[in-house]
Amino acid sequence: MSLEDAADLIAEHILEQEFVEVFAHHDADGIAAGAILCHALLRAGKHFRLRVRQDITAAEIPGGAAVVLCDMGAGMQDLPGGVVVIDHHVPHFEGEYHLNPHLEQLDERALSASGAAYLVADRMGENRDLASLVLLGIIGDDQSLAGPNHEIVSDGIANGFIAPGRGLRLAGRDLTERLVLSIEPYLAGYSGDPAAVADLLKRSAGNSGIEMDTLLSLLLLGCSRETTAHSMQAVYGATYALGKEVVSDAHTLTALIEACGISGRGGLGASICLRSPLGLDEAWTAMVEYRSKVAGAIRTIKQEGDGPLYTVEDAGITGGIADILARDREQSTPVAVMARSGDWYRLSVRCPTGLERDLEALTRDLATACGGRGGGHACRTGAMIPAGQIALCRKKLAEGLAA
Repeated sequence: MSLEDAADLIAEHILEQEFVEVFAHHDADGIAAGAILCHALLRAGKHFRLRVRQDITAAEIPGGAAVVLCDMGAGMQDLPGGVVVIDHHVPHFEGEYHLNPHLEQLDERALSASGAAYLVADRMGENRDLASLVLLGIIGDDQSLAGPNHEIVSDGIANGFIAPGRGLRLAGRDLTERLVLSIEPYLAGYSGDPAAVADLLKRSAGNSGIEMDTLLSLLLLGCSRETTAHSMQAVYGATYALGKEVVSDAHTLTALIEACGISGRGGLGASICLRSPLGLDEAWTAMVEYRSKVAGAIRTIKQEGDGPLYTVEDAGITGGIADILARDREQSTPVAVMARSGDWYRLSVRCPTGLERDLEALTRDLATACGGRGGGHACRTGAMIPAGQIALCRKKLAEGLAA
């Protein structure tokens, strides 16, 4: 079944319902996907409830209502057959209502979960303005602007909902905040250090303000020893203004929604994607707190022995730390970051840029052997491991990453 046919089937099924339970993963892509679907449901006159979750089990799927999982569910084999899954993770779910680029042998980086949700929404009514929210998934999951992603964004530009430009791609309300809070990429020597950023801006000032060429040159010179060339190239480039959203800069809006979700305020992130400005002050606070926490932790992170395994204290930042280690620092093997959360350990595993490894299979098998659960993308994955099995997890992880 093609993506278009799957979107038609799911849209028709959803429009037949009077009430829909929507669950969305708690990152920017998942929240944007859930919000896109809820915009379409609201406009179609349907009743719904949206819940943002870090994960979900089959036992938590409510009965007696239509259920849609956004940016989650693809890796679950035990879901009830009538559940709708709109996802782009490696698929194991075999139900009828499943929209996923993998099922069409497409690169998972060419269609975000929010892009998949847009394909469904587009068939539920006049929802072309929602193309702007798809950029949150593309940016948040570091996807490529190719394939269906490119088609959706191009339509958004053609219809006047997205305005492309060029400039700094760092999130924040002013230049100082963008540099101090930068974790995508992490700017070694500047991220998390207001004094260093103030000195950088002072040295970049000309007669009429900050000279961007000077700023970028000084940044490159200051970061080049510890930050990869790929990451430095991400500082400046294509930007997108979103005319319908409450925060117009796409990279900043993505960071806001990501921080809301990761910090347990997914409902706040969803309300902003639903174009309510009422919670913006709280969202800015969440972004500052989350990014400051990640920037601080990366300086004190502990490596276990000589292997690619690191530990942190806060389970809420394992993904952000793993992204920095794999993307912004030179690595020859995948890296893993773990932290304890109650009776469980949260594990995040990432491939560095340019290295292709099937981490999804590795993490899934490891988690199963340890009595936990895991999966995700081929190069970005994670797991929850019972604390009593962490020694076994470490052993199997070291063996798997060294293979």
